[in-house]
This record gives sequence, C-alpha cells and structure tokens, in this order.
Amino acid sequence: MTRFGYTLMTEQSGPKELVGYAAQAEKIGFDFEVSSDHYFPWIDEQGHAPYAWSLLGAVSQVTSRVDLMTYVTCPTLRYHPAVVAQKAATLGVLSDGRFTLGLGAGENLNEHVVGERWPAVGERHDMLEEAIEIIRSLLDGERLTYDGVHFRTDSAKLWDIPAGGVDLAVAVSGAQSISRFAPLADHLVATDPEASIIQQWDQAHEGPSRKIGQIPISWDRDVEVATQRAHEQFRWFAGGWKVNADLPTTEAFDGATQFVRPEDVAETIPCGPDLDAIVEAVAAYWEAGFTDIALVQVGDAAQQQFLDEAAGPLLEKLRAAAPTD
Repeated sequence: MTRFGYTLMTEQSGPKELVGYAAQAEKIGFDFEVSSDHYFPWIDEQGHAPYAWSLLGAVSQVTSRVDLMTYVTCPTLRYHPAVVAQKAATLGVLSDGRFTLGLGAGENLNEHVVGERWPAVGERHDMLEEAIEIIRSLLDGERLTYDGVHFRTDSAKLWDIPAGGVDLAVAVSGAQSISRFAPLADHLVATDPEASIIQQWDQAHEGPSRKIGQIPISWDRDVEVATQRAHEQFRWFAGGWKVNADLPTTEAFDGATQFVRPEDVAETIPCGPDLDAIVEAVAAYWEAGFTDIALVQVGDAAQQQFLDEAAGPLLEKLRAAAPTD
C-alpha cells in the first residue's frame, strides 16, 4: 500500500509552528513525517532554518503513530558521523522506534558554514560511504575505533539505542550512486519520479525496501495566490539537484533563478484548489514505483489552512487512486 507523508519544511516555518503542524498532520491521517535538515533556507523569502534534531525530538513527543525521518541529513561536514549516529539512536528511543535516518551527500548551502572546503561530488560520495560505515557500526552497538581516509573515531560507543535499531535511507540520483549505496542502505530516497531509478535500485539492493519520494504542492483557494507563492518560495527548485548542491548562498540561488517566471514554476508544481490535479501529479511517483510519497505544502502562509481544509480530503483522494499492493 502506498504511504503518504507530510513534510516539516524547516526552511519555511519556525520550530513552534512546525511542531504544531506535525501533531495535526498525524491526527489528519498522514502515515509518516519527514524533516529537512538545513542551516540556511534556499532563498531569503523562505526565512527560516531551525535545527532539525531539536525539532524532531519535540515532534516525537507530540506524536505517537507516524514514522519520522530526516530528509535528508549530510553526515560528513557539518556533523561528524559518530555524532549523527548518537542523534539518530536518541530519536529512535524517544519515538519508540519510529525514526528512520535519511542520509545524503549534502549541499554547499548548508555545509559551508563550518568553514571547510566543499568537495567535488566523487569525494563527497567517498565521505558518505565512510560515514555510513561508522553510523551503521555504532547503531549496531559496537565499540568502534575507525581510521578512514576522511573520518576517525576513538573507542566510540552508543549507550542508548532503540531495541529494533534504526533504519538507514540514502538519497540517490543515478546509476553510479545507486550501485554504490544500495548495498549499504535499507531504503531509497529520490526526488524525481523516474522508474529507472527504482529498477536500478531493486537490482542493486538485497531484500525489501521503501522507496521514498517527495513532491511540492501549492494548495490555495486562489490559483493566482498559489502560483505567486510557489514562485516566491520555491523558484530555487527549478535549478535541479546538480546545480542546487553546489551553490553556496541564498544570494546565489536568487541570482540563479532571477529569470524563472511564475508560469515556469506552475508547470512543475501543482498550484491552486484542484485536488484532482494534485493527485495526478503525485501519481507519477507511485507509477514509477515509489512506496512512500511525502507532500510539501509550499510556504507557511497557507499551511494551517491547508491542514484544516484540504489535507484530509486530499489524503482520501490519494488513497482511493493509489495502488493497494
């Protein structure tokens, strides 16, 4: 059965608001909730970037059913992987085993803040592989001394680990990253509804796995308002991840997207009150083979109204349209 999630978009809402949205999203009936893990918003208009781990700790205490996940954490520059393992284990305990650690190679926008150089993609993948080895070992309860090319640990050990462990999901985008990380992870994260990604993952990964995608939507009673908000808040999305990973500042994203028009954004993000149009856009993900799809309601301005008025009926439509096996 296809599962539908709600995105705690830390770039566009403050921490108290996000905790409230999380509690309501569970009551409405979402199956899981994912949180971005950023130091910066993508562009200044979004205006927020609370700490994802504090946020998820609070969310774990105001929810009891939904699965929780980072979507995604970079465990290589801003954080040492041993510290990521500790944070993940603690969230696993606090949430009674509902937490999945989503990992990725990161974006310069968030990682440059610690003053380290931004590596090329090949080196970032080397670092991510070492980080996953460390995190997996520590979550398995090992006392770990590790001497890698990029990371070291000295007799590290986690003292509070959930009984069922913590699953790892890894963001991939193409054949090279899939072949490298599918054997190391439990689940797939990807942003594009491409069946080839799922097929390649299944060939490289042993055993069952979730395939977790994410889609932005801009619901509003007024189509024009929804379109303008999507343009203001999400025009950065037009650059694609190869560009998005390397731009260092919100000013860079603003400059890179200065010629993106509202109608350009509306071609890729469903805007307005038509729930059937949203269902049609989301359907591309389950048709590609995704098992879990997280929705991003764009912007904070209509977030509460979306939850109050549209989220419940939208979930009903999605579940009626999605495959059940």
